[in-house]
Amino acid sequence: MDIKLSGGCLCGLIRFTAINPVSTHSCSCDKCQKHSGCQTAVWLEFHSADVEWTGEGGIPSLYRSSETSSRAFCPRCGSSMGAIDDAPVTALLSGAFDHNECLIFSPQSHSFQDMKPDWWRKIMPDTAS
Repeated sequence: MDIKLSGGCLCGLIRFTAINPVSTHSCSCDKCQKHSGCQTAVWLEFHSADVEWTGEGGIPSLYRSSETSSRAFCPRCGSSMGAIDDAPVTALLSGAFDHNECLIFSPQSHSFQDMKPDWWRKIMPDTAS
């Protein structure tokens, strides 16, 4: 059975549906921190073909953040939506989903733990990789 999730930006211009997340992880790299405005971002990754942009705004605006990925955001309200990679992967931020309370949103791994500030380690200790 497919797992179908939906979400969107703060103003509702950008909406999406996504099915069957491939993985869930958190990341504390400097790019994720700047993109999300948070010390750690939580991502759900999907095959790009399994993500449909359904809102009147269509696909979100993109900012090329690295050699292999672009960050997605709403052009009207500025909400961070996720990252669209050159590989056929779309990673969506957990906070952009309408209902993100279930266990499927729990990260399976954490990238760039070394970039967390010391005060954050007290709240969220490093884990074995």
